[in-house]
Amino acid sequence: MRKPIGSERSLEQGPERGITGEPGSPGDGSASPPPSSEGGRERDTTPLSTVVRVRSLLPSLPPAERRVAQRVIDDPEGVANSTITELAQACGTSETTVIRFCRAIGFHGYPELRLTLATEAGRAQSAAGGRVIGSDISPDDSLEQIVEKVTFADARAVEETASQLDIKMLEQVVDAVVAADRVDVYGVGASAFVAADFQQKLHRIGRICSAWADAHIMLTSAAVLGSTSVAIGISHTGATVETIDALEVARSRGAKTVALTNFPKSPIAEVSDLILTTAARETTFRSGATASRLAQLTVVDCVFVGVAQRTYGPTRKALEATYEAVRGRTVRTDRRRR
Repeated sequence: MRKPIGSERSLEQGPERGITGEPGSPGDGSASPPPSSEGGRERDTTPLSTVVRVRSLLPSLPPAERRVAQRVIDDPEGVANSTITELAQACGTSETTVIRFCRAIGFHGYPELRLTLATEAGRAQSAAGGRVIGSDISPDDSLEQIVEKVTFADARAVEETASQLDIKMLEQVVDAVVAADRVDVYGVGASAFVAADFQQKLHRIGRICSAWADAHIMLTSAAVLGSTSVAIGISHTGATVETIDALEVARSRGAKTVALTNFPKSPIAEVSDLILTTAARETTFRSGATASRLAQLTVVDCVFVGVAQRTYGPTRKALEATYEAVRGRTVRTDRRRR
């Protein structure tokens, strides 16, 4: 089983502009994941990290265990307060299935799951000041409630993504991109915007990178890659046919393949040498790809900054050159409106 990726440490910014920011605004567009210790991390440091784990494994579970998993995702506090018999009955399954589910997600048994969920639910309520935030948008919500729920979900997506990252996997991806003579990024729909963002970032520091969203162009791009190339596929579900097919072709040509997905056991994993994972929960308006997009951008930023740091000298020169190239395209501060 492949492991999810790791978070990147905060990086030193230059005196005029940080390597993650646009000219003149060091903090623009940068998501800084929390630092992590050498050699590993403490698990369960983010509220409801068990729910994050269950959510990522949901599509790969058998139907009966999936019903138990969905119950844990929807009402972790309720599960923590239920006996194994009550949970099995509520999910229309057996106690044996509940035990199998517990073991599938890394627990010895149901008592350990209950205790962990109770602890994490209490921590989540404490972090939210006792308020219940993050539930689905309802037709009766005020605009103020919508803002609160959306921003809470977005912040949680970034925090939970950072909490489950594996630094060793991220380091391998950074190594591959640094060594590559060419990087091609594939994504359709909302993932195409994330692919374009990554392409722009790498292009800005002088890396040869292309982002593709058309199925035919993705395949023809993959067909001309080689052993010194890297192909990155972005798919929240990990089941997007166009992206999977492109990675499969790229891999057959000897390219290093990387997947960025929310589900490490999804079909895209079968054609990927390295897997980067997010931990986003889309709710009522999933088609809007809100929290998942921010989670993907966070991981992309980690990879980009890792590459930029590894090539710090050339990166600074490239940023200065690109800044000078566009500096004259801004409105002068002394220009008056007419």
